[in-house]
Amino acid sequence: MRVNRAWLGLAVLMLPTLLVAMDMTALLLALPQLSADLGATNVEQLWISDSYGFMVAGMVITMGTLGDRIGRRRLLMIGAAAFAVLSVVAAFAASPLLLIVARALLGIAGATLAPSTLALITNMFRDERQRGQAIAIWATCQFTGGALGPVLAGFLLQHFWWGSVFLVAVPAMALLLLTGPVLLPEFRSDQAGRLDLASVGLSLVAVLLMVYGLKQLTVESVPVVPAVTLVVGAVVGSLFVRRQLRLETPLLDLRLLRNRPLTAVIVALVFAGIAMAGTGLLVTQYLQSVLDFSPVASAVLFAPMGLGVAVGTMAAPALARRMKQTTAIAGGLVGSALGSLLLVAVDGPSALPLVMIGITVLALGTGPLFALGTGLVVGSVPPERAGSAASMSETGNYFGGSLGFALLGVVAAVVYRSRMGGTSDSLAGAVAASRHLPASQGAELLHAAREAFTAGLHVTGGVAVVIFAGMAVLVLAMRPATRAASAPLPEGARS
Repeated sequence: MRVNRAWLGLAVLMLPTLLVAMDMTALLLALPQLSADLGATNVEQLWISDSYGFMVAGMVITMGTLGDRIGRRRLLMIGAAAFAVLSVVAAFAASPLLLIVARALLGIAGATLAPSTLALITNMFRDERQRGQAIAIWATCQFTGGALGPVLAGFLLQHFWWGSVFLVAVPAMALLLLTGPVLLPEFRSDQAGRLDLASVGLSLVAVLLMVYGLKQLTVESVPVVPAVTLVVGAVVGSLFVRRQLRLETPLLDLRLLRNRPLTAVIVALVFAGIAMAGTGLLVTQYLQSVLDFSPVASAVLFAPMGLGVAVGTMAAPALARRMKQTTAIAGGLVGSALGSLLLVAVDGPSALPLVMIGITVLALGTGPLFALGTGLVVGSVPPERAGSAASMSETGNYFGGSLGFALLGVVAAVVYRSRMGGTSDSLAGAVAASRHLPASQGAELLHAAREAFTAGLHVTGGVAVVIFAGMAVLVLAMRPATRAASAPLPEGARS
């Protein structure tokens, strides 16, 4: 297709990419208001916030492969239409149950959009340099959407009711539906077989159980149920893997992992997701509960993390023209480690500047990994398998985020409880308890709780330093595997 048409098509693809990512986090600020309006219980609030992410994570593998088989543009159009309709349903939901169902169905629609957009880019840009630039733009939208979601939600909630958070997606999806058939090419694999429903079921159950178990680790005082859920999810996941290796046309071609650079990048994406989600979780709470900023102000102060990713991903193609891709990725990860190190020093009057600089540098350094690494993943497979490779990358991102919230959240909670001597389980609980104590005792409890939470932030920053430094070493140690027919590297790719 003509170059100008390809870039116009890319601009259209950015709409669903940005909105799917923003929908993961935009509801956080709206949750108290909509819960009060709908009378949602604590359990219903949990499902309202989590059902979307659960279904995106659970269905992205299926949808990535389905797009290869029925047509990537067709699946994108179907998903966009469903996303627009379901956004309206969610905005005007009259009960918690209806909102939970709408959010879950929105997650399924969202799962059609992310891998379809990335796979279509590989068809629209055959020139390696242009494809790298296009993927960098895609990655910017993908990884900044989550950070900008609360900022947009805060603005909307100041002027409109909570349903406006959902309605913002409708005009964007309408534009995609009008322009997509004109600007976007259609692509499907000539070698596509039937969709293996057993594999679909196994992948969905495995991912949902694993993500649910990881999330529940952060809220359950007795981790028996989450642990059992994780074990069952792992067993189902192993059955899924065995089935994929036996099938001639698998739902997810795990043989692609024989390509060592691809495998290393996916591992790095998972662990970078862990570090970013974990530090993001702690920093947003630190801004609100320790530095005492409002939710909207905290969202604005947290925005540099998204902007850092944006700058890093956009700069990645230029870096790749001046050095090896692995050098650019590893150098960025070293920068992220240095940014994480600043979080270890957060305390006292300089706390806010250190937090702001730390999250900005941390996010900036991940840009080359998200842009160049994602490009390496989708560029390491034939065009007919791009959807499957894209779903691998997306699944890695979602797992990384879930692991980060769960594992680093648990680590920070353990540090907090040990510093508090078991007298308080959470900073939020301490804040609530301090309001019912005499002024001096309340102030003392609040000071101790904030000091304990800050210690948890320090430990989380230290863990992120180790993760980013370790991933830098892993990426530098990449060595291209012998090219296989199922996963050839793109000509001219440097590693």
